[in-house]
Amino acid sequence: MSSMFNPPHPGFTLRDDILPALNLTVGEAAAQLGVDRTTLSKVLNGRAAVSPAMALRLERWLGRDHGGAAEVWLAQQTAYDLWQARVAVKASKALSGVKVLKLQTA
Repeated sequence: MSSMFNPPHPGFTLRDDILPALNLTVGEAAAQLGVDRTTLSKVLNGRAAVSPAMALRLERWLGRDHGGAAEVWLAQQTAYDLWQARVAVKASKALSGVKVLKLQTA
């Protein structure tokens, strides 16, 4: 999997593409997903991650054949999280104390 430049939070895809396409409010979507409106709102606004449990809810709700595969949602979340971590580590130089492992070749 290649790295993407500043990948969007997967909640933004839900907020900006899926909910409008389905003509649903946050409250309606939350009810259909079986979660609190606040819980879904946090995901939609990038303040909470798409958890494995939420990914499974999205998969059941949207269907695997309609872009709802849990693996896809989790891959998007991982790409976002890893990008954010790389930026934070670069800014803080937190990895400067980690030594590079030197393997001997036979």
